Amino acid sequence: MRLHRNVLGLAAALAATLSMSGGLVTAAGSPASESLTKLKAGNARFVASPEDALPVDGAKRTALAKGQTPFASILSCADSRVPPEIVFHTGLGDLFVVRAAGNITDKAILASIEYSVEHLNVPLVVVMGHESCGAVAAAVDTPVGQSLGPNLDYLLAAIRPSVKATASRPAGERMRAAILANVEQTLNEMVTGSHLLREFAGKGKVQFVGAYYELASGQVYFSEPVILAPAGEGHTLGGHN
Repeated sequence: MRLHRNVLGLAAALAATLSMSGGLVTAAGSPASESLTKLKAGNARFVASPEDALPVDGAKRTALAKGQTPFASILSCADSRVPPEIVFHTGLGDLFVVRAAGNITDKAILASIEYSVEHLNVPLVVVMGHESCGAVAAAVDTPVGQSLGPNLDYLLAAIRPSVKATASRPAGERMRAAILANVEQTLNEMVTGSHLLREFAGKGKVQFVGAYYELASGQVYFSEPVILAPAGEGHTLGGHN
C-alpha cells in the first residue's frame, strides 16, 4: 500500500493553497467534517486575535477528571512555536495531541493515535508540518553517512525519503517542498503501519488529513482527506478531488 501522490497531491495541493484557506472536502455533517470545521474556526480566531484567552476554566478542568472526549487527534512537530492547542484555540480535553520532532511516526506514536481512535472515538487525525521545521532542515543539510548520534540519526533517517524526493526542487522551494512531502510520508506510514487505523478508516470511522502551519501568520492550510481505495484496487491511498 502506498500513498498515491498524483491523486492526493498533498505537497502540490498545500503549496497551491498558501494564499487561501485550506479546502478539505468531507461529507457535510459527518463527524470528521464537524471536527475540521472546529479546527478551522479556532485557527481563524487565533490568526485574527492571537491575544484572545483560551477557553479554559476550573469547572471544565474538574469535569474532565471523569474522562475525555477530544474531537480530533493532532500529530505535530515538537517545535515550541507550534502548540496545536493554541494554534487551534482549543481548551482542555478538546485535542488529543502527539508531538515529535519532524512530526514523524513510530510504534509509540502509532499506539497513541490508535488509542485516540479506538477508545476515544476521535473521527479526525491531522498530521501537521510547519514552516522552517528544524528537523527537516537538519535532514536536508546533514550529509548521508555523517552521524549526529544514534537518536538524531534515527530521526533524520525517518525524514530523508522526503528530502530525497524533493532533491530536484529549486533551492528557494526545497525546504517547503520537503516539509510537505514529509507530512505526506507520515500520513502514508501511519495508515500502512497500523491495521487498526486502516480498519477504522475503511469503515468510515476516522479520516486523515495533512496540514501546514505558517509561523508568522498563524495560518493552517489543510490537504484533501486521505481515503482508502475500495477493495480490489490495489489498496491505494488517495484524496477527493
